[in-house]
Amino acid sequence: MKSILVLGAGRSSSSLISYLLREAEKYNWSITVGDFSEAMAKERIGKARVGRAISFDITDTAKSEVAVEAADVVISLIPAHLHSLVAKLCLQKKKHLLTASYVSDEMQSFHEEAKEKNLLFMNECGLDPGIDHMSAMQVMDKIKSKGGKITSFESFTGGLIAPETDPGNPWRYKFTWNSRNVVMAGQSTAKYLQHGSYRFVPYQQLFQRIVPVSVPGYGEYEGYANRDSLKYIETYGLQGIQTMLRGTLRNKGFCSAWNVFVQLGCCDDTYEMENVSEMTHRDFIDAFLPAHFSKTIQQKISEQLGVSVSGHEMECLQWSGLFENEKMGLTKGTPAQILEHILNKKWKLNANDKDLIVMWHRFIYEQGGKKTEIQASLIAKGDDSIFTAMAKTVGLPLAITAKLLMQNKIQQRGVAIPVSKEIYVPVLEELKSMGIELVEREVEKY
Repeated sequence: MKSILVLGAGRSSSSLISYLLREAEKYNWSITVGDFSEAMAKERIGKARVGRAISFDITDTAKSEVAVEAADVVISLIPAHLHSLVAKLCLQKKKHLLTASYVSDEMQSFHEEAKEKNLLFMNECGLDPGIDHMSAMQVMDKIKSKGGKITSFESFTGGLIAPETDPGNPWRYKFTWNSRNVVMAGQSTAKYLQHGSYRFVPYQQLFQRIVPVSVPGYGEYEGYANRDSLKYIETYGLQGIQTMLRGTLRNKGFCSAWNVFVQLGCCDDTYEMENVSEMTHRDFIDAFLPAHFSKTIQQKISEQLGVSVSGHEMECLQWSGLFENEKMGLTKGTPAQILEHILNKKWKLNANDKDLIVMWHRFIYEQGGKKTEIQASLIAKGDDSIFTAMAKTVGLPLAITAKLLMQNKIQQRGVAIPVSKEIYVPVLEELKSMGIELVEREVEKY
């Protein structure tokens, strides 16, 4: 019996595991879900006849080897810095590997050995990165096939909350993904190309350098640059392009409020704070401000950062409980860990909350002496706090790709991302049948 091993049963795994269990019933496969918490893995499997749950810890080499040995395809949803350990086991046991994470330098170093062993190590096969690659390549291949030359590509994706969810939340945001990743986002310098010039945005400027994005039918958003956009020029086959920018999308007002945390130093993860066990939320934010005891925290933030005492940024901090005398409930932590802990109290999805994925691409291409602009958007809405839009859009591309691999429908080998037609065509077709679809519109010719 063919088998798929899923490592990780966290918040992004629900739709992936449900899909695989349904497909396994059809094709007589078995699905094993391994997690540090066996109880969590069992919860994901439920009563499925074709599923089993195991306790999994990648640092327990002997048990990990047994689990990987029994699989044909391994899907890793564990923290990204551990993927290389999984990859080494997959090379050793000659198993295919799929992840939703960016290709690290170490993962890339496995390319030749994976090819030699006839293995596919597919990465960046979730939402962003993932569906963004696939949907963009679909449009770009279409433009190129009719002789168009792409001169500009911009792409932004965000995991937000649906309009009806938590209407009093001024951030219009909750954690639908790994909360630590959200707090640590953007800490490496962003690199992109704009109108033929290279741009480099350090972390302290990132949330001030925003791009306005309008999505028809959904409203106005703001985007900030994401990591290294430059490396995708070659990946997408866009040599000579003038603008290349990939970024993260947020609702209007998010970035200026988050910038308060960045400028104060609340997202620093390099040292542990003192006296955390006695600290309140208010003490935490005050620790980054001057010791003017005659002034309120709001006044000190206003003076230091130039934001209004009664403005949107202060409303966001107030709503998140940063000015409360509530005990922290931690014994130790870095600023980033403490901020994540505080935000989780208000930013955790409630049972009936619905999240919203918004993806937006803009392409400009030249053909026959004319320039044409195409905008394309993809919207997905969650069902509840378990089967979220984030879980669907991260998990389903991985699950569909795993199915294609199990059916021997993918010939590509080595370390890869999903930009080839043999991957993106069947994956996007199946996603479309589930209501997850990129909608294109030609904006103008000039």
